[in-house]
Amino acid sequence: MYLTRFRFNKARRDSRRLLGSPQVMHAAVMSGFATDSDHTRDGRRTLWRLDTSDNQPVLYIVSPGRPDLTHLVEQAGWPTSGEKWLTRPYDSFLDSLAVSQQWAFRLTANPVRDGRPKDPTADTRRYGHVTVAQQTRWLVDRAERLGFDILRGADDELNLILHSQTTQSFGRRGGDHPVVIRTATFDGVLSVRDPDALRRALTAGIGHAKAYGCGLMTLAPATAAR
Repeated sequence: MYLTRFRFNKARRDSRRLLGSPQVMHAAVMSGFATDSDHTRDGRRTLWRLDTSDNQPVLYIVSPGRPDLTHLVEQAGWPTSGEKWLTRPYDSFLDSLAVSQQWAFRLTANPVRDGRPKDPTADTRRYGHVTVAQQTRWLVDRAERLGFDILRGADDELNLILHSQTTQSFGRRGGDHPVVIRTATFDGVLSVRDPDALRRALTAGIGHAKAYGCGLMTLAPATAAR
């Protein structure tokens, strides 16, 4: 597995196009892999997430194979400078995960629930959670089976912040209705409960809408949360 970071040049026209459409961004990410086995392999898949730090958009990618982001540099980066992209091996970090380790984490997810419309004959549908309480509960309820516990502070409050909520709507080729995705970005501190389950979560993703920038959790030392 590999972890890749790419910084966008917001002055480029294609940056605005990529940053404005999860569908376009997904296609650009997948174009960085020459073969299917580079982006999907043995239960591991390519995940991506957009972050913004100090008004600087940053793309993170976790993938089975090493990506080539030359096309992104040419479209939305700094082609004539040394600012390209950074890719590092990820397996040694994954292998080092152990019970009771504490890590700061960031996750952009698509918190949803299954429900049935008012028409009792209709099929079950997927509905996005919309409130902070609903979205927080969605993650807390899944934490144990994902291999971690969310730590609590001295005040017994969860060490968890939901700092970004968005609703994105876009057309899908061949679809009659637009795709609507509600996302939530969480920052928190976790303790490893089950290293194997956490590795699966980090490499296969969490929740739905993974093709559209959801599901990628990244970890950092708990003293340097990002």
